[in-house]
Amino acid sequence: MEKNELKPALVFEQFAKINEIPRPSKHEENMIEFLKEFGKSHNLETVVDETGNVLIRKAATPGYENADTIILQSHMDMVCDKLVDVEFDFHKDAIQTYVDGEWLKAKGTTLGADDGIGCAIELAILAANDIEHGPIECVFTRDEETGLTGAVGMKAGFMTGKMLINLDSEDEGQIFVSCAGGQTTKATFHFNREEAPAGYFFLEASLKGLNGGHSGDDINKKRANAIKVLARFLFLENEKLNGELRLVSFNSGKMHNAIPRDGKIVFAVKNEAKEQVRADWNIFASEVEDEFHVTEQAMLFNMGSADAAPVIEKAVADKFIMALQAIDNGPLTTCQDEALAEMVETSSNVASVITDENSIHIVASQRSNVMSNLDNMTNTVKAAFLLAGAEVNVGGKYPAWKMRANSKLTDITVKSYEKLFGKEPLVKGIHAGLECGLFSERYPDLDMVSFGPTLRNVHTPEEALLIPTVEMVWDHLLDILRSVK
Repeated sequence: MEKNELKPALVFEQFAKINEIPRPSKHEENMIEFLKEFGKSHNLETVVDETGNVLIRKAATPGYENADTIILQSHMDMVCDKLVDVEFDFHKDAIQTYVDGEWLKAKGTTLGADDGIGCAIELAILAANDIEHGPIECVFTRDEETGLTGAVGMKAGFMTGKMLINLDSEDEGQIFVSCAGGQTTKATFHFNREEAPAGYFFLEASLKGLNGGHSGDDINKKRANAIKVLARFLFLENEKLNGELRLVSFNSGKMHNAIPRDGKIVFAVKNEAKEQVRADWNIFASEVEDEFHVTEQAMLFNMGSADAAPVIEKAVADKFIMALQAIDNGPLTTCQDEALAEMVETSSNVASVITDENSIHIVASQRSNVMSNLDNMTNTVKAAFLLAGAEVNVGGKYPAWKMRANSKLTDITVKSYEKLFGKEPLVKGIHAGLECGLFSERYPDLDMVSFGPTLRNVHTPEEALLIPTVEMVWDHLLDILRSVK
């Protein structure tokens, strides 16, 4: 299958245009201008709010003038990640896509289908002249991935519709009616550097090749977290060496909402211990590979000598290592509600560790669809860092989206799916933050669902879009629009 053969053609044409536009989170200016020009060129009312969210209105087609207004919503930014050996500037370069069987992928970078494909579907509807529908408001929010900035900054009254379809889900055939809330915990260790004692040998250990993935939707898939794996080794080895290991740096992870895929540590041990440490590393690597033999089949462990460098003062380094060993990572509880019984309720993910000259910065994100347990999980992580002497800040809190009883839109969406495809969709919640949670605060009477085509490995360079599911979502959405009169 060639790219020019992808269907629905109108959707993939718009997606190709979107992928020519640099749109990293917090840098969506080019995308905003593109949307403004798109609305103008199609003679559609276009509004941009003070936050940078864009709304494009399209009037009802004949016979649908009295139908309820439906809001279609996607976010315009994308997670920017690439393979280490790929040269790419997300602020300047266009995403290069290719077809691999039934999947659309990008060459060495994230694809941007989260949520560029949702934006493309909206633009295709706005551009088409042969679709039956009531009044439509197409909303494009900014900076969903790093701060939900667009949804947070949106004021009541910007959207006027009574129903909203969020196009930011990643499993075709699944209708989402609930999502987790979340917040971020940041910890900083301050330290002085000093020369390592005489007779020390410096080593660099690295781990790469992990799957990573979304820290919400993929947190229950038994994927290795590079930070936690490297911290395990440091803790074990420091114990074995009677506390004589000296840490130079620890760097892993990039984004607050992704499971870290790789990382590197630099440390020093006594000369007489270096060969034993190398042997311990090999044994440790073998054990971890066996532990994750199903989910992580491309793990690459490496250790080599490193140049001598000033080390972190011992008391701080030891407490930092113990804190990383201690903090919760992964699912904590599953949902109690029967309708959401298989969904992770509460989780935490250690997302990034960055070492500079005199400080270590750690970011961890917590999620839950029960806000009291979100606070509890956050406090658990916070307490571990405080006990270790770190400076801790908690912020970026966003609400959960609670399942709505007697949802008219859910009923329409489910019946439409059954009619089109002869099977029942799965109605469920998602352990990820959707903007619907924030919309529900600002618009308490808004009836919402979320669905979309199948995506895999989002937030990683292996991100892939299952091509046939785009047409299924397109057909489903058009039928829903026809059904609302």
